[in-house]
Amino acid sequence: MTRRSSRPATVKRDGARHVLSHDSLGFDVQSLKKGILGHLEFTLAELPRHVDTEWEPYVALALAVRDRMIQRWLHTQDTYYERDVKRVYYLSLEYLMGRTLGNSLVNMRLMDECAKALHELGYELEDLREAEWDAGLGNGGLGRLAACFLDSMATLGYPSYGYGLRYDYGIFHQRIVDGAQVEVADGWLRYGNPWEIARTGARFRVQFGGRVQRSTDAAGRVVPEGSDTRYVLAPPYDTPIPGYRTKTVNTLRLWGAKAIREFDLDEFNEGDYIGAIEARAQSENICRVLYPSDNALAGKELRLAQEYFFVAATIQDIIRRYKKRYHMFDEPRGLGVFDRFSEKVAIQLNDTHPALAIPELMRTLIDVEGLTWTRAWEITTRTFGYTNHTVMPEALERWPVGLVGSMLPRHLEIIYEINDRFLAEVGRRFGADDDRFRRMSIIEEEGEQRVRMAALAIVGSHSVNGVARIHTQILKDEVFRDYYEFTPEKFNNKTNGITQRRWLLKSNPELARLITEAAGGGWVTDLDQLEQLVPLARDRGFGSAWRRARRRNKLRL
Repeated sequence: MTRRSSRPATVKRDGARHVLSHDSLGFDVQSLKKGILGHLEFTLAELPRHVDTEWEPYVALALAVRDRMIQRWLHTQDTYYERDVKRVYYLSLEYLMGRTLGNSLVNMRLMDECAKALHELGYELEDLREAEWDAGLGNGGLGRLAACFLDSMATLGYPSYGYGLRYDYGIFHQRIVDGAQVEVADGWLRYGNPWEIARTGARFRVQFGGRVQRSTDAAGRVVPEGSDTRYVLAPPYDTPIPGYRTKTVNTLRLWGAKAIREFDLDEFNEGDYIGAIEARAQSENICRVLYPSDNALAGKELRLAQEYFFVAATIQDIIRRYKKRYHMFDEPRGLGVFDRFSEKVAIQLNDTHPALAIPELMRTLIDVEGLTWTRAWEITTRTFGYTNHTVMPEALERWPVGLVGSMLPRHLEIIYEINDRFLAEVGRRFGADDDRFRRMSIIEEEGEQRVRMAALAIVGSHSVNGVARIHTQILKDEVFRDYYEFTPEKFNNKTNGITQRRWLLKSNPELARLITEAAGGGWVTDLDQLEQLVPLARDRGFGSAWRRARRRNKLRL
């Protein structure tokens, strides 16, 4: 992947050269005060002396910080186009982002200046940070890892994008009632989200259900088409992701869900007030809640709809962006549209939830773009990578074939074709071994037929990784042994961790200062530099300072 340059990007506008500035708003105390007051008065229509809660000044602060990120954001995206970089797309159904303000201030190196600016305006930074709702769009390690990956990729200067769903309600909101935990709906968007940009004009249509029919186009090619289908609109919401001590700002794009037809006036006029908005409710339920209960069929259907909806919109967006650079760089050279797709696009699947992106890309390349199966499969397998997070077979997703067929009939056809061709390759390598075919088939045949999403992800990717050395070894030796024997070159390990910028520099500033005094500040971007603390393990003075920092943290808690 190509790192972006710090050189100012230029674009042509009305025949002139326009230089994109990325820091003109100012990072000093006076500039920040001006930005905060400007948003408080002209965006929120509030006078400081009449504000009664921390929410309004928090939003004004967030918008002032976001303004400074947007300058770098625009410059970053323009530079990516100008340099024709390869882009990595991280697909995850979970992003446990947490609160954005503190992390942004740390990465933008604005913490001290913002604290001073707010104090001079009569506010305290810690009070305003508490006003922010936690974006709990994840269930634990999977979602937190995704959030840390975005932070790290921006810090390293990788041209990267995160894609997921903008759930109306996160994992849950915890309350303590009579000494016991009570879980209630997490309405994190109740008051809005000042960090996101709604791109209402850039939405895509996603198709569900119906039947597959075939027609012949002008070139005599048989083209599968859907009929009697239902469409849902996918509007994107973008959040800037700043890197630490760098001017790179990448993008997290979350999809909302909107109905094509929001209101049926005829049904309303006939007195069916519920039916008039039923289609809207059915469509928008896709992004209503993280992890709907799958104890009932309706919950399973909604979960599968979520998984397909977000990858379908994402694949459309990736191809849109790729074609834009194609027209800039490849078309003038006489290259085919998708000749360099896998050179310029890398898609990483965070567990099996986005695995439907594989048949979706195949469907798009074959049915929409007119590529042959062989060429489409070559592009697809060179584009996707798959990260596995579990060694428990019961935790690997397996969707009933009937459910997939009713919701995504064309995709089921493609999955069957992928499986047939894959098993033919297995047969050529290992001979007619029915037990091996059964173990390696993407379609589980025992009992109710099911689609094994992990098998689909492995077969459709060029790279498969675990998240710890022992985990990866178990995948190779046990869980995916047959696949490892077939394509050992695919399997590799990527030991995962969490970003030290959020979980030490931001969360524990006193301990972070102590470490920096002893080992320098390089550990913030290179954890290996913490090895410099090893000689201090028996240093009494350093040990005492370490314990004092920990004790003061406990007292504050």
